Amino acid sequence: MFCALLTAIALTIFMIEAQLPALAPVPGIKLGLANIVTVYAMFALGPRDTLLILVSRVFLGSLFAGGSTFLYSLAGGLLCYAAMLVMRKFLTVKQLWVCGAIGSIFHNLGQMAVAVWIAKTVGLVMYLPFMIIPGIIAGVFTGLTAQFLLARVGERLKLDI
Repeated sequence: MFCALLTAIALTIFMIEAQLPALAPVPGIKLGLANIVTVYAMFALGPRDTLLILVSRVFLGSLFAGGSTFLYSLAGGLLCYAAMLVMRKFLTVKQLWVCGAIGSIFHNLGQMAVAVWIAKTVGLVMYLPFMIIPGIIAGVFTGLTAQFLLARVGERLKLDI
C-alpha cells in the first residue's frame, strides 16, 4: 500500500513538472523532482520496492505524458537506480544529497545513451556537460529533500534508519 502511495506521489510530481515551462534555454533540462521519491524509497524501503515504484512511474508517466519519454526515462531511471543501489552500501541517511547528485549524473548518462542510439550521432555527447551540471545541482536538491523526508517520515513511522 505504501509503495502504491509513493508511486502516485512520484507520478503526480512528474506530471506537474512536465507542465512547467523550460527552466533554461537548453532543451531537456528538468529538475527531476520525482527522483525525490526514488531516493527516499531506496533508503526507506529497499531496492525491490524502489524498482517497482520507479518502473511503474516511468510506464504510467509515459502513458500520460506521451510515448517518446518512455525510453529516455527508463534508461535514465535504471542507470540512476543502479548507481543508488551501489551507493546505498556506502552512504548513510545523512548523505542522501550525494546519492541525489550522483544519481542525476547516471540518469543523464542513460538519457544520452538513448539519444545517441536513436539519432545514431555520437556528437550528441557534446551536449552532456550542459545536462550534467544543472543535473548535479538538481540532484543535490532532490537528495536533500529525500534526506529531510526520510528523517521526518522515519520519525513518524518508526522506520529503522
